[in-house]
Amino acid sequence: MSRGTWEPRPAARWEDAFLSGNGHHGAMVYGDPADDRVIVNHHTLVRPNGSEHLRPPELSEELGTLQTALLAGDTQAAERFGAGRPLVWVQPFHPAFQTRVRRSGTDGLSPQDPADSAPQAGPESSPYRREVDFTSGEITASSGRWRSQVFVSRADDVVAQHITGLAPDVEVSLDPALPGAPAGLAVGRSTVLTPQGARLALRLRYPDGELSCIGVTTLHAEGGTVSVDGDGVRVTGARSLLLLTRVRRGLGDPDLEAEWAALPDTEYAELLGRHIPLHRAAFDRSALSLHDEDPARQDLPGSELLRHPDSPALLERLFAAGRYHLLSASGLLPPRLTGLWTGDWDTAWSGAFTTNANLNLQVASAAAADLPEVLEAHARLIEGQLEHWRDNARALFGTRGIVAPSHSDGESGHTRHFQRAYPLHLWTAGADWLLQPLLDHAAATGKVAESLVSACVEVADFYTDFLTRKGPDGSVAIVPSYSPENRPRNASWGTVNATMDIAAARHALTAAADLAPGHPDAGHWRSLAGRLPRYLVNEDGALAEWAWPGLRETYDHRHLSHLYPVWPLDEINPYDTPRLAGAAHRALALRGSENDSAHGHLHHALVAARLRDRSRVSSSLASVLTGDFFHDSLMSAHYPARDVYNADAAHALPAVVLEMLVQSTPGRLVLLPALPAAYPRGSLRGVRTRFGAALDLTWTPDEVTAALRPARDVRVELRTGPPPGAPEGAAEPGAASWITLTAGAHRVLTVPRREAAGR
Repeated sequence: MSRGTWEPRPAARWEDAFLSGNGHHGAMVYGDPADDRVIVNHHTLVRPNGSEHLRPPELSEELGTLQTALLAGDTQAAERFGAGRPLVWVQPFHPAFQTRVRRSGTDGLSPQDPADSAPQAGPESSPYRREVDFTSGEITASSGRWRSQVFVSRADDVVAQHITGLAPDVEVSLDPALPGAPAGLAVGRSTVLTPQGARLALRLRYPDGELSCIGVTTLHAEGGTVSVDGDGVRVTGARSLLLLTRVRRGLGDPDLEAEWAALPDTEYAELLGRHIPLHRAAFDRSALSLHDEDPARQDLPGSELLRHPDSPALLERLFAAGRYHLLSASGLLPPRLTGLWTGDWDTAWSGAFTTNANLNLQVASAAAADLPEVLEAHARLIEGQLEHWRDNARALFGTRGIVAPSHSDGESGHTRHFQRAYPLHLWTAGADWLLQPLLDHAAATGKVAESLVSACVEVADFYTDFLTRKGPDGSVAIVPSYSPENRPRNASWGTVNATMDIAAARHALTAAADLAPGHPDAGHWRSLAGRLPRYLVNEDGALAEWAWPGLRETYDHRHLSHLYPVWPLDEINPYDTPRLAGAAHRALALRGSENDSAHGHLHHALVAARLRDRSRVSSSLASVLTGDFFHDSLMSAHYPARDVYNADAAHALPAVVLEMLVQSTPGRLVLLPALPAAYPRGSLRGVRTRFGAALDLTWTPDEVTAALRPARDVRVELRTGPPPGAPEGAAEPGAASWITLTAGAHRVLTVPRREAAGR
């Protein structure tokens, strides 16, 4: 079941509902025979809360005073920059409504006993089963003669639901009664009978405004009769039902006739046939097999498999589920904190795009796992907000160029997170981190979009104007500076020379010069990058989080911002910078997990993999796999015990798997750099390397084989990870060999693992 998952019962909670999506619409499927519910979502559904009108305050005239104070040793000075402004969250993401097909005379199924509601079909009866097929995006649920099929079409942008084996009488409605719905929500309904069945519409007008969430559904009944009944319709004696639903957010009174007419008028099988090739072509590009010694685990329900955290079958299924959910959540926009789904209007942290770790981790696998659809969505978010990013740079820092916000609702890119404990308005590294996955994709494909070049140039323009102060050693000082979301033990959050800021500035300036070598400022960018501060190794032998004298470390924290030069940048690595890699490893060893957030554990694993520490990769994975982070849907939570629905773990886990198996740069290939001992054999198909070759990998305890299909000529340094039985912990990089690849000429490399340590 690595190409899907299943459960023997309907979802008891919306968090356990199976998920389908096309990057625009999302569907959450309960699969209840007596009350078949599908929660409908859409990326644009954010509730106005006043933040949409906010612009960044004009603070740039105060910047010089702040810089002087911080450089003079006033460790609290940054608290006065932007003080007095309230913390305003972005517009919160919310669900639309749920479609409901209920057996007449029932209040719904008791999820604890699905058999009680299953149709009594005599010899034709069958056990209940709810299943999602990752290769098609279709969710099916069945019990006896009853069968429900749901998917979200990539071809027709519609939520399709097909039900057969119906009870004699069913009630169909669009139900807005979901948790957290605001009290002032104005609900309007429309129902029109048609020769084929009915047309349903629901309009949810937000409090204190003219904006609405508008949903339309066509119902096609095969046989039987349809009549208006309360807020919906009653269907009697039908052999099957087909519901097609769309939602949108808009102003004014909708033209319902036009909305209904725009829905496709065709059979379910034809809709599914148009959709599957588009979805499957993306999902099937990459696959993982870990060869569990107990093949029976492959067939376990997801909820049961989660009770076997040491099972290779679990990691294999979560890898597939993570790719599936990431692909399904990405289209109009990349995934939010909740992906594309929520069943509650009261979403934690507004269900925002959070860019100081969460979104970055979620899309981290996209380039290597060959999901350009995810990166196209990611680029769409960035390109749609560049004007707002320019406003941030000008208003807050008095510069040209762009500064990304820490949070966005998908509409606004303006900075509005002003808070003493989390002064994210001081953070300037966001644009570099957000652009990094697009640079990885460009390295893999050899194609650099002009829009990416332009954005990188604007980041360099910002640093050109911003980096005007010097520290006592004569190097450029980054001031103010902030390391999300941590603070020194002996100072406030806003400081000088956060290691992440140094790395981001150096990388951004260098990347712009590389991409635009003919730009008149390219030479200045390189010079400025060379004058940035060196990283600091502290008295504990660890890479310091702030490269500024006197600032003391706070080690117990979920974020690992100061290890940004290790991952994702690869500026610090065991091969080129072994001394700094050792200091980074020491910093990782000293880092606590604070509140056990899933993203902290997986971020730890990503850094550990770059540092060749398979023991830490294994431990970090174990923290997530044993911490009860995954719902039955295999979507994840932010905290242990499935607390706070959140896509970080689900979407970031494939990146950890890829990093422990294959790492690449434009000039280096590392095979099995940090493979945990629990996975002695397996295969990984469809990796995209940053030197332009597709790669398929197989490994056993004795050897590792890489089949390479290069798209361009390149000479690559080859490294391998430690052999089986080697000591745990960070492994020495060993000797390198070199391979020359020719475009179009396939190459198969086989390396004995037991000899790898001496290569």
